[in-house]
Amino acid sequence: MRTRTINAVIVLASLASMIGCAGSQSSVTSAAAAHVGAAAPRGEQCGPDCYRIFNGKDLTGWVSVNCFSDTFIARDGMLFCTGNPVGFLRTDRMYENYVLDFDWKHEAKEGNAGLFVWSDPVPSSAQNNFPRAIEVQIMLTPDVKDKEGRLLYTGQGDVFSIWGSKMTPLRPHPAGWERTLPSERVTKGAGEWNHYKVTCDRGNITVEINGHEVSGAKDVSPRMGYICLESEGSPIWFKDVCVKELPAAVPALAAKDVAMDGSGMRRLFDGKTLAGWHEEAGDEGHWTFDGGVAKFDGKGDSLWTAEEFGDFELVADWRWTKDHQGKMKRPMIGADGNEEKDAAGNVKEVEIEERDSGIYLRGNSKSQVNIWCWPCGSGEVWGYRTDPAMSAAVRAACTPKVHADKPVGEWNRFVIRMVGDRLTVDLNGKRVIDNAQLPGVPAKGPIALQSHGCPVEFENVFVRPLK
Repeated sequence: MRTRTINAVIVLASLASMIGCAGSQSSVTSAAAAHVGAAAPRGEQCGPDCYRIFNGKDLTGWVSVNCFSDTFIARDGMLFCTGNPVGFLRTDRMYENYVLDFDWKHEAKEGNAGLFVWSDPVPSSAQNNFPRAIEVQIMLTPDVKDKEGRLLYTGQGDVFSIWGSKMTPLRPHPAGWERTLPSERVTKGAGEWNHYKVTCDRGNITVEINGHEVSGAKDVSPRMGYICLESEGSPIWFKDVCVKELPAAVPALAAKDVAMDGSGMRRLFDGKTLAGWHEEAGDEGHWTFDGGVAKFDGKGDSLWTAEEFGDFELVADWRWTKDHQGKMKRPMIGADGNEEKDAAGNVKEVEIEERDSGIYLRGNSKSQVNIWCWPCGSGEVWGYRTDPAMSAAVRAACTPKVHADKPVGEWNRFVIRMVGDRLTVDLNGKRVIDNAQLPGVPAKGPIALQSHGCPVEFENVFVRPLK
């Protein structure tokens, strides 16, 4: 990976909203700690207090986050990555303080990949495919300078923050970036094995390449999270991936220093097919994939999961295309869920380009989290907000508290939490529905991506069943 364009405010807000869905800050820390404590038995020992986290046979202990099933595979006792698509593979548990040793070899002369440490479990947004983390560069490239002659990055083990993670470089970067450039150039070229020893301890990182300490970071946050290997366009081999865990921090880390807990979280699309989803017979072909993005052409029926869910958390990125259903006048909706009226008693309206979709919860179109272009914004629960049989409190709670949609063509992120008959929805890091009650909502049912006559795209759709 070369460099990342970071909108830290939006990214941090989005990730904070995910964590917030799990409960209080203290519960986040305890949940993460419990996840570490409940880790699977250690692998084969490869040194004093050191064990393998890749067994050489399969991907046990690892989770493919947004890659294909064959992007990372075990081959000849090693881990091979095709580089396609761009994405990452993560451990199935978090690590706090540790020493990570591994060997890697690029096939291409200018191969590109990376190691993410103290990482979140999912991409920070659909626009980048990568998580909030600290990246240790695994790339072969000549030095890159700007037009003023300042060195920006190298292929020699740079360390830098991505997508909202924070660090202080060990040495000032010529352009002021949060990036440590190497003190030596000791990386071997294509076809040769390189050894990395990466120590992550109490917010400090040191990187040794082929026996030479060359880079690192300090004051890192988060400083507990997942270990990830990056796929970025070129084939690469890994072997002898070993971890030695170090004592945990005392007192325990604050919530802000712990990555989002991804335990039990899994992807609902495989990036290639509709496996795990149900299309109506004779209605095939309206949902397709392009680069891992699920694209709906606006025709045909809604797409339902084959699996049913009770209580769950759902992460879903979505965006509109330029296509719409025409210009239409739509009402202004007040905080109480009712249409706003002027002094003459006429409904206040705004002309919009009509676009409409949504996410059905528990097999029920009434409990739909709306995706649309109405003035009140997405997240609205139409079936409850407009039901006159519902109480005023229920109808108001199903009305978005704030308009948080991004412009057409940009990716939006929903984080939806459904527990019992209570619904919470975050959109782009802003709480739009807060613990709204949905009386009579089914206890369990499938999730659907709604067909409402307009093209829409989805990516990074993850679910975590809560019970």
